Amino acid sequence: MTGVQITGCSPSRSSDAAPGADERPAATASPGSRVLLAYFSRPGENYSYGGRTNLKTGNTEVLARMIGGHIECDVHRIEAVDPYSDDYDATVTRNVREQDADARPAIANPLASIDGYDVVLLASPIWNVRAPVIMSTFADRYDFRGKTVHPVTTHAMSRLGTTERDYAASCPGATIGDGLAVRGEEVRDADAEVRSWLLRIGVLQN
Repeated sequence: MTGVQITGCSPSRSSDAAPGADERPAATASPGSRVLLAYFSRPGENYSYGGRTNLKTGNTEVLARMIGGHIECDVHRIEAVDPYSDDYDATVTRNVREQDADARPAIANPLASIDGYDVVLLASPIWNVRAPVIMSTFADRYDFRGKTVHPVTTHAMSRLGTTERDYAASCPGATIGDGLAVRGEEVRDADAEVRSWLLRIGVLQN
């Protein structure tokens, strides 16, 4: 497959930031902030170092579990009504079709509300430079006014992709905070980087 890759994880930011992002003050959580970690992850055949590997647990789920092990948060796994195939090429084809159509795949287990949360971590792989469009289904559903949203991605080379810009558009009234991008092949060794990021955004205390 050329041109389009689907994968998961890698923590960092800097070059992931949207134009002008470095000019805004960093958003940090207030003490006592309630945190929601909502994530989408796909196991099965994944891109890995130019080839393929079969994952029993998707990279983003590994990263989500790592984050959840460090902080007090509610964790919600986003699941599609029509699950994505374990086959890599089939998922690439579906993702391109959904991106081209700006589709909104239905979510099987939507949350009733996110009203009780101050900080929302939106975690997903990066597929073809952006988050899977099911993340837009999730973001479009809720009122994010007054909340801080932190993109979290697993990736092959696109880091945060377009997530900062996309969530700014789909979460009006939210502050888009410092994101975390973790390379999929490195996610299982990312604990120190994850902890550093959680400290930086203020949801983990020393």
